[in-house]
Amino acid sequence: MARRRKRRSRRRLEGRKILECVPQFTLETGEDKPVTAARRFIQANGIAPPALLLVRRNEHTVDRYFWAEKGLFGAQYVEENHFLFPSLRTQELAEQVGAAK
Repeated sequence: MARRRKRRSRRRLEGRKILECVPQFTLETGEDKPVTAARRFIQANGIAPPALLLVRRNEHTVDRYFWAEKGLFGAQYVEENHFLFPSLRTQELAEQVGAAK
């Protein structure tokens, strides 16, 4: 039997494009849980929002988090609901202006 293709959400794809413009940081978890490692990394390096954190749990798994003014969120949630984050709106406007030139 033929497999059906998985439907891709336009809203999520748009959110993914917007997140590509945000600065990204990669780190290892070490002994901490991924969220704790991300929070400690932000605190230690004084990272200003918006930022995307890629936390490597092991050689196969990478957790993605978005650092916003409101706190730390899962990147998938932010992709789907990017319109709720004011810092991404400014990124989106800068991207549109850059594309217009």
